[in-house]
Amino acid sequence: MDAIAQRYQDFADREAAGRSVIYETLARHVATSPGTLAFLRRLPAARQQPNLLFAALRLVAGTPASVAAFDRALRDHARSVARIMLTHVTQTNEPGRCAVLMPVLARIKGPLALIEVGASAGLCLLPDAYGYHWTGHRLDPPAGDGLAPPVFSCVTSTDTPLPDRHPEIIWRAGLDLNPLDLSRDPDVAWLEALVWPEHHDRLGRLRAAIAVARTMRPRIVAGDLRHDLPALIAEAPKGATLVVFHTAVLTYLADQRDREEFAAGMIRDPGIVWVSNENPRVFPGFAPAALPPRKGMFLLSVNGLPQAWTEPHGGAMHWISTGEVTAGQLARPGPGAGKSSRTGP
Repeated sequence: MDAIAQRYQDFADREAAGRSVIYETLARHVATSPGTLAFLRRLPAARQQPNLLFAALRLVAGTPASVAAFDRALRDHARSVARIMLTHVTQTNEPGRCAVLMPVLARIKGPLALIEVGASAGLCLLPDAYGYHWTGHRLDPPAGDGLAPPVFSCVTSTDTPLPDRHPEIIWRAGLDLNPLDLSRDPDVAWLEALVWPEHHDRLGRLRAAIAVARTMRPRIVAGDLRHDLPALIAEAPKGATLVVFHTAVLTYLADQRDREEFAAGMIRDPGIVWVSNENPRVFPGFAPAALPPRKGMFLLSVNGLPQAWTEPHGGAMHWISTGEVTAGQLARPGPGAGKSSRTGP
């Protein structure tokens, strides 16, 4: 089995199984389909991922009802599907991930200033605007503005520290290579196409979160996390605890050295609380402290210290740490004593 076929087989086994029958079926089919594999080989390696293919095809031709319908749609619309795959990225701006971020954010001394790396349209920059229903515990969304904010459900382990109030967030900004604009219908359509086909509740909550974001208008800056993050960090107010976070973003940095350099920069800066929610393969050095692993789940860490295993879309959380986290706490020694790059306004 070649590398592309193996990628789709792994996607079926590790990500789609138990979460999307349609995507699991399609991914297994792609792994054995000479025609689809040939189509993918004509694209750059960074544009061959399953989520991108399936979302692009659905945007062009709708959700295929069968493997045969998938083959017909790709054959009939190959040029349009390829164009979308070359001009779009998998910016799955799943606001439900706030349900697994909130137990961590609520433990950090505030007020908070948030920077999200890979922010897409900025829906995860608004955790204080949503409601949450964790196992045996509910936190209602703030009242006001005549909106109906989404309430995100999350199955949590009994030792998960669940907050009774939203954190105080006084400043927020996002960084993304290609920010999505919620005032543009094509950008909203792309966000909706990235929601997996059977996940109707997710789609409804996404639309509700978009309505909130259109009112709150979080600021998203176009830029590369490898070069442009320090300038944004420098804008954060000095009177707040700065939290830099990301979910399912660093996996798209193909070079492991880039990931490690980013992690080292976060860890050695005592003025930052760094929250990472990624596939455990992104930072393999963190995973041993979180054993045993949980299949198909992300590893949520603070300053490199594992805190919880989380379902990729925010639907479940298994707590693995009880230690308090502060801005200056380091999970492992950095390459040198770093000073914060923040200058503040």
